[in-house]
Amino acid sequence: MGGEPGTDGPGATPAAFHRQPFSFVRRGDRLSPKRQKAWEEHAGQWVLEIPRVRTDTSVDPSYHLDREAVFGRTAPLVVEIGSGLGEAIVAHAAAHPELDHLAVEVYKPGIADLLMKAAQAGVENVRVAQANAPEVLEHMLEPASVRELWVFFPDPWHKTRHHKRRLVSPRFAELAARVLEPGGLWRLATDWQEYAVVMREVLDAADADFENLHPGPVADDEHPETGWAPRWDGRVLTSFERKATEAGRVPRDLTYRHR
Repeated sequence: MGGEPGTDGPGATPAAFHRQPFSFVRRGDRLSPKRQKAWEEHAGQWVLEIPRVRTDTSVDPSYHLDREAVFGRTAPLVVEIGSGLGEAIVAHAAAHPELDHLAVEVYKPGIADLLMKAAQAGVENVRVAQANAPEVLEHMLEPASVRELWVFFPDPWHKTRHHKRRLVSPRFAELAARVLEPGGLWRLATDWQEYAVVMREVLDAADADFENLHPGPVADDEHPETGWAPRWDGRVLTSFERKATEAGRVPRDLTYRHR
């Protein structure tokens, strides 16, 4: 996911807003000519106009997504946090036209890539929120409105001093529980073993809200087949995951059901 939210715009008050560290570092938003063309042609249709309060990735607490107005229908909703270049969510949207899909991403070039893929696939059931994920879950989405929530390969922030920036935390689990419908699924994946263990510890501690669908001893590199969810076939192999595997890191999947 991308970088530090803008704090130099009108009305920006970083000291008041940064109550907790952001889980992303904002990278440059400059677009290549191909991505710029995709943005100009499709952003107006698929990128949501979200009212802001302090930063260009914030969500006004009074804003609530009108799904019927946005998608033109009422259908089960899949939300992906940190959609990157859009490979997973566009592929799933194309395979499941009966579902609506919301991609949450802050990195503009990644969103432009998603728009290109969506246009090429001819999908109409994808929208994009360029916004800070916790604010999307806390303000923008209604309680019990999400069928599936995906968090695939979030920034591991592997240095100890940066662990506070990690997205998957007890507070984020509370927000996930807020938006997931009863029986809804939270799918996660990471290629960092230590972060995978932390994710599992966080969600297992929230057992009043979540049930681990694949409990058991936590696997290690010598016994990788136990303790994790099997790879979900809806999670397409991305270039990012391929590079991680080539570097010797083993992707771990987790699947939890909202009680």
